[in-house]
Amino acid sequence: MKRHFCNRVIGLAAGTVVFGAISACGGAGGGLDVADGGIRGTGSSVGPVSGFGSVFVNGVEFSTDDIPNREVESNDGITAEGLLSEGMILRVEGEWFDDGEGTAEKLSYDDTLRGPVDLVTADPSGAGEFVTLSVMGQSVRVDRQTVVRGTTYATLLGEPSITDHVRVSAWRQADGSYRAGYIAVINPDLTSIELEGTLSAVDISQNQFTIGTITVEYDENSVSFGSDLTEANLINGAVLEVEGTLSGSVLTAATIDRDDARRFSRSSADDIEFTAIIDAPYTASGISSRPGEFTMGGLTVRVTDATELDDSITLDELTEGLLIQVEGQFVSDTVVEAEEIELRDGNAKVKGVVSSSADNSFLVGGVEVRISSTTAFTVEDGSGISFQTLPIGSTTVEVEGIEKEQGADVFIEALKVEVDDEIADFDDRDLYELEGKLTSITPSTITVLGVSIDAGPAVYDSNTQSEIIDRFDDGELLILEVEYSRNGNNFIADEIDLEESDDD
Repeated sequence: MKRHFCNRVIGLAAGTVVFGAISACGGAGGGLDVADGGIRGTGSSVGPVSGFGSVFVNGVEFSTDDIPNREVESNDGITAEGLLSEGMILRVEGEWFDDGEGTAEKLSYDDTLRGPVDLVTADPSGAGEFVTLSVMGQSVRVDRQTVVRGTTYATLLGEPSITDHVRVSAWRQADGSYRAGYIAVINPDLTSIELEGTLSAVDISQNQFTIGTITVEYDENSVSFGSDLTEANLINGAVLEVEGTLSGSVLTAATIDRDDARRFSRSSADDIEFTAIIDAPYTASGISSRPGEFTMGGLTVRVTDATELDDSITLDELTEGLLIQVEGQFVSDTVVEAEEIELRDGNAKVKGVVSSSADNSFLVGGVEVRISSTTAFTVEDGSGISFQTLPIGSTTVEVEGIEKEQGADVFIEALKVEVDDEIADFDDRDLYELEGKLTSITPSTITVLGVSIDAGPAVYDSNTQSEIIDRFDDGELLILEVEYSRNGNNFIADEIDLEESDDD
């Protein structure tokens, strides 16, 4: 049963809850009342799509009415808003406001990878928290926050052989691997391949180089170089993107461009809000904690005394591999001064049948789940769903999100809500799973995610009850994974496991 959420941020306690506006037909659905506000930013917003009816990116509902035919700038076949999907990393040029709404002037999308899969490998711990795909030699991590289309996450856990191609929208990580926001199984097309990665074995005299397991060949007289690149930029260690035709392990390049970090480039306006993975951790530049800086998306992010840290993030938690959202201003082409930083990596989960819902929230196994304009709703089979059509009392949902506190309330702010594509068996509708911070423990009960659960010594798995009580009493922050059931008005633990950090 043991699971390891990637890039867990422990120590997240009370957080300021700031919900953006949610339209009735897009994003998470429903409608939050927010104060009217003036313009907050003009420039670029880059992040995963979380909903439609307009386009939701980084918690802002961007109206696309001013874009002719709602066109998307892309050479990957994603030419209109209607072809986008939740999870795709989109660049929006426009302006956004304090009330959570915005106006888009241009939408741009580019696949990270598109082509055949070499191998599918499930989480070696057996916990099932991620799957690694090798796509033309590039390592792609698919986790429970990834939006999966054309197959299911459960299917990927079975390590199938994928004979079709995949389309991947992902963030490049510091070690050169990728973390997918979106992955879809698509029909094979060897004439439409996209490969990104680190160049090696560069031989300009032979017009070729290697990326991963693929040898790239090009005709210097016909290949198209993008972003002011020339053949001189083809050097070992460079990270570039190639599109072309694949034959065996040889890719004949039609275009060579900079990698997806170009999606974060400076526009004519200086404001930017972007979601990406931290490449290098925060380092103070003086003897005090601020100012300092870290890097993500190929940009240096400068933290000042005025930078607001949401979700109770501390500076020492800004570590490599964490998915966060930054809003700020360019002070040079490669440096952004951050105005606000918030978490976009899940650190809590709950799974089970929804028992009830209210305005912008619902209950699963006693856990309150709140939705926001960054919540993506998906169905396991890829069909559409919204908060308004969320099934009550019949179908299992799985929620990935951020554990938060507001006064005495403890809840999950959902990042992704995935609904099963089949109705749950009647006997399973009172069975639940959760993962979150232990906040109270006695010899007969535990409290996690605000839910009190009956728990005697026999239900503890790899750690004894007394060990967990001792560590909790010593002030250690403990993350528990709990399988439990409902009996009348009570919740009863069936199995409790302690999630240990990867360093233990």
